[in-house]
Amino acid sequence: MSEKATIRDHLERYLKRNRMTINRFSEISGVNSGTLSGTLKGLRPIGLNQLDRITAGIGLPEGELYELYINEYLIDSSLDWRRLRPFLYRCAELGRVTHMETAINYVIDNLSYVPLLFELAEQLYNEGKLEECKPLYSCVAESEKLQHSERLALSQYRLFSIGLSNDQVNNLTLAARFELFVERLDESYQFDALNDLINVYASLRRWDKVKEFADQLQIKAFIQYDAKKTLREVESKTKKKMVFYALYSYLALAEVSYQYGKYEETLQYVSKYADYSWIKDPTEEEEIVILQFKDWSEGNNYYFRLLSGETELIQDYLKYISDRKKEVFPALCAIVTAANRYDVNIDDVLEQYQSHLVYEEQSSRFGKMSKQYTNDQYGILLAGLGTYYLRNNDYDRGAAYIRQGMDFAIENMNKDGLLDCLGLFDDLQYYTSGQGDKPSAEQLIEKIQRLYSPDQLNHKKTSTTNKYS
Repeated sequence: MSEKATIRDHLERYLKRNRMTINRFSEISGVNSGTLSGTLKGLRPIGLNQLDRITAGIGLPEGELYELYINEYLIDSSLDWRRLRPFLYRCAELGRVTHMETAINYVIDNLSYVPLLFELAEQLYNEGKLEECKPLYSCVAESEKLQHSERLALSQYRLFSIGLSNDQVNNLTLAARFELFVERLDESYQFDALNDLINVYASLRRWDKVKEFADQLQIKAFIQYDAKKTLREVESKTKKKMVFYALYSYLALAEVSYQYGKYEETLQYVSKYADYSWIKDPTEEEEIVILQFKDWSEGNNYYFRLLSGETELIQDYLKYISDRKKEVFPALCAIVTAANRYDVNIDDVLEQYQSHLVYEEQSSRFGKMSKQYTNDQYGILLAGLGTYYLRNNDYDRGAAYIRQGMDFAIENMNKDGLLDCLGLFDDLQYYTSGQGDKPSAEQLIEKIQRLYSPDQLNHKKTSTTNKYS
C-alpha cells in the first residue's frame, strides 16, 4: 500500500479485490450505500462511526485507519470540537494514545481548545483511563505554562499522580516538577497533593522535603478542621477525612525526627497521633481514622524504641504483631535493622517469619499503602538480611539476599537501594567471583554504572526505615 493511500483507497481496493458491490458492502458494514458511494466519489466526508464500521467491514483492527482520518478529516478540513472530541474519546477507548497525541498537537496553540481539552481529560481521569488522559493534561499544561490558573495546577497534579511508578529517578523528577504548583491548587486538592508528595519524598529518603510538606499539611489540616462552615464542602473532594491529614502530618514528622536523631521528639510525635481528644463528636468515618492511628502509634512506639537501642523489646514487639498481620512487614524491617545495628541474634525470628520475607503489597484500613514506600522498604529489608547473614558468616544466604536486593533496586531505579547494597561488596568480592552463571560483583557494578552517572552513585548513602500509607 502506498504511503499516500487514503481511506477511500482502502475501501476501493477491498471492493475490487473481493469483487464486491457497494450494496453488498453496505449490508456487511451497516453503512448506508449512498454514504459509501459519496465517500468513494470524494463527495461526502466520513463520520467516525461510519469509519469504524468500514474498518470492521474491511476486516482491519479497530482504529487502524485513524491516522488517515486525522490527515483527511481533522487536519485538512476545518477542525472543530464536534469532530475532534468524539475522535479523542474513541481513541481513549481503544488505547490509541499516539493518535490522540498527533491530533492534539494540531490544536496546542489554539487557547480556545484548552478548557475543552481539560474537561475531556477530567472525564477520562474519572473513568479510570489514566494513560489516555495524559496527553490532554500535557497539552493544557503546555498551553497555560505562563498562566497561574488552577486548571494548570490541577493538570500538573494529575500528571504527577498518574506518572508515579517503580522508577525512583522518574518519581523524583515528577515530584520536583509538581511541588511548585501545590499552592496554586484549589484548597480541597492540596491535602491529597501534600500527602502524595510526603509519600514520594519519604520513599526517596528526602527528609528535608518530607518535613517541609508535613509542616504544611499539619497547618492546613488543623485550620480547615476548625473551619466548620467549609469543612464538609472540602471533605467532599478529598480522599480522606480531615482528621487523617492532621494525624498523618504527625506520623510523617515522627519519621523525620527519628532520621535526624531526635529520639525524644520522635516519641512525642508518636504520642500525638494517638491523641484524638481534640476531635469533637467523631463520625463513624473519623472513628476508623482514630483506630488506625491508634494502632500505628502503638506499633511505632515499639518500632522507634527498638531502632533506638531498646533491643529487649523484640519479644514484646513479636507478641504485638502476632495477631496483626499488617504490622509484620514494618516490624521485620525494624528488627533486622536493630539486629545489625546492635549485634543481636535473630535467627529464630527469621526462621519463624520466613514466609513474610517475600515482596507483597501492604495495606491499612484506608486501602493499599504507597507502592513507592513498600518498594523502598523491601529493598532495605533485602540489604539488611544480606548484612545480617554476612555478619554471621552465612555467606551463601547473605550473597543471595544482596544479589536479590541489587536486582530489585536496579529494576526500580532506586539509587539509595543500590547504594545500600554497594556498601557490602567488599565483603563479597572473594565470594562472588567465579560462581558459575551468577554475576560477579564487578559485573553488577558495571550494570549499575550503565544506569547511573558517577555523581548519582557518589551521593551520600543513608539507610533508614519508614512507614507511610
